[in-house]
Amino acid sequence: MGQRVGLRQAIRLRKERRRRQFRAFRKRRELELVSDRTAKIRRNDILVFCTLRNERVRLPYFLRYYRDLRVGHFIFVDNDSDDGSREYLAAQEDCSVWTTQGSYKASAFGMDWLNHLLRKFGSGHWTLTVDPDEFFVYPFCDTRPLDALTDWLDTYDIRSFPAMLLDMYPKGPIDAVPYREGQNPFEIACWFDAGNYMISRNWYFQNLWIQGGPRARMFFPDDPWSAPSLNKIPLVKWERSMVFASSTHMLLPRGLNMVYDDWGGEKPSGCLLHAKFLSPLTAKVAEEMVRREHYAGSREYRAYQETLSAEPDLWTKWSEKYINWRQLEILGLMSKGNWA
Repeated sequence: MGQRVGLRQAIRLRKERRRRQFRAFRKRRELELVSDRTAKIRRNDILVFCTLRNERVRLPYFLRYYRDLRVGHFIFVDNDSDDGSREYLAAQEDCSVWTTQGSYKASAFGMDWLNHLLRKFGSGHWTLTVDPDEFFVYPFCDTRPLDALTDWLDTYDIRSFPAMLLDMYPKGPIDAVPYREGQNPFEIACWFDAGNYMISRNWYFQNLWIQGGPRARMFFPDDPWSAPSLNKIPLVKWERSMVFASSTHMLLPRGLNMVYDDWGGEKPSGCLLHAKFLSPLTAKVAEEMVRREHYAGSREYRAYQETLSAEPDLWTKWSEKYINWRQLEILGLMSKGNWA
């Protein structure tokens, strides 16, 4: 009986993977090339894939951060920005840019576009799929470049690497201190929740599901299970057979989601420092409430709009001030596992 159930699940998952691959292939027609420098991609380059809209002020630091980690090339999908994001990225020698006026919601929240580009350009490369407000932190990132991690992962034939999304926030009202272009966002948003996280297991996709942190306690206090998920698998050695099934929360084939140790040990993991709670967040929320292009009828953004009108302070006496990755490991939010 168990074997028949397992076989049925495998067939359903295979169909789901092919369906998402077909969606991505079909949605490629919505992408218009702006600047193609993919011929410069070298065989061992680590590639960043990113979808964005109106993030011009964030881009200089975002690019500098990942260049410092030795990312070789950036592939962007610009979703009809009107703030100069597209033009700025098109002028960068290590960036290839596509634009689209297509619906973010109807493209599986941008993942159809990225799945197509990952298949076309990411195959055979280590790929890092992140948002413009996500900054990857991994063990020894202060002394070892990203290719040191991927070389180690290659040695042990590990194809995917997880990172918990860690919401960072300032002390005081979110919009109180204006963010300046090129500034390290964590000079302002330098606090985080050390605890207050719920972890469960998704048996169908075999991934962990993490919720909690400041978004759960501040924006979903009466229904924390409706808070955004914080589990991500951003770093993947991409192959043509792969596809993201839900943002970067989970992948197919589902074996890529088993990034934890069933036997009670610790596998290496990282964090994505999430610089969402900075000015001009209130203006961004107002724009997205008009567009209504986000998950579950923009439920998350409705919660932001209702709470931000009171100029809330996410900081509490239990908040921790960010120091470095070793602090996150001590707190149990990431692990170096057996990578020494």
